[in-house]
Amino acid sequence: MKTIAMGLAAAAACAAVSAAAQSARVQAVQYPAWLERGGYAVPLVPGTVLRAEDGVRTGANARAEVRLAEGSTVKLGENARLRIERVENRSIFRAALAVLGGAFRFTTQAIARHQHRDITIRVSSITAGIRGTDVWGKSTDQRDLVCLLEGKVSVVAQGHEPVTLDQPLDFYQQPRGGEPAKARVDPAQVETWSKETEISPGGAAARIGGTWRVVASKFERRDAALELRARLRTSGYPAQVIDEKNGVFVVQVAGLDGEAQARALMANLRDIPGVTIPSVGPTGGEER
Repeated sequence: MKTIAMGLAAAAACAAVSAAAQSARVQAVQYPAWLERGGYAVPLVPGTVLRAEDGVRTGANARAEVRLAEGSTVKLGENARLRIERVENRSIFRAALAVLGGAFRFTTQAIARHQHRDITIRVSSITAGIRGTDVWGKSTDQRDLVCLLEGKVSVVAQGHEPVTLDQPLDFYQQPRGGEPAKARVDPAQVETWSKETEISPGGAAARIGGTWRVVASKFERRDAALELRARLRTSGYPAQVIDEKNGVFVVQVAGLDGEAQARALMANLRDIPGVTIPSVGPTGGEER
C-alpha cells in the first residue's frame, strides 16, 4: 500500500509540474511564421506547445492564433512579434507577455471568464494588466496603442500614472516622443483594426487537424529535396521530405485547413527557388 501511495503521489507531482509548464498552444498559423526558441528560429506549426521565453513571429500577410492554458486566445497580425516572458499555470494562471511589434488581440471565451488569472501584456512602452475579456493593441514606429473592446483593463506608460479603461472603445496610446493620452475610438475603426488580427478568408492557413497539403517539388535525389526543405523552412514554411516508394522524394507542406488555403500557400511558394510546378491535394490523396 505504501508503494502504491508513493507512486500515486509521484504521478500527481509530475502532473502538477506538467500543468505548470503548459503555457500556451498554437491553434492556427497563416504562413509565413516562426517559433523563436533558444536562439533559433523554426517554422511555427499548429499544435506547438509554447513555454516561457519562447517567441512567435509572423511575416508579411501572416497571422497566428495562440490559446493560453487558462482559455484565453491571443491573435497576432502580420509582421508581429510576441514573447512569453513568464508563465505559471497553477491555482491562478499567471503570465507576462510582450508584444514587440505589430497588432494583437486578447480575447477570453465565456467559459473561461471566471478563471482566476493574472496576465500582463507589455506593448513596447505600455503595460496592460488584463482584467477585460477583449482587448486589441498594436506597436508601430509611430505609437503604442491599447484599445478596450469589452471588460476592464489597467494601462500604464513608462514614467506615468496608471489609467483604467472600463468603457468599450476606450483606448490609450503613447506616441513616440509624445505624451500618453486616453481617448475614444469610432466603431468603424475597431472593425478595421480587428481584421488585422483575424486569419484571412482563403489565406495560406493551417490549423490543428488540417488535412490538405502543398507539394512544392519532387526530386530523384534526396540531397536536392533536403536543400529545398531547408530553404522553405528558413522562409517560414514547415516543409517535410517524404520518401515515396518509387524512389521519388517529395517536398511538402501539410496541415492546411482546406483547398482554398492550400492554393493560397501554393501561390506563396511559386517564387522560391527550387519550387517547380507545385500542386495541392488532401494529405495522402490525389494532387490537383
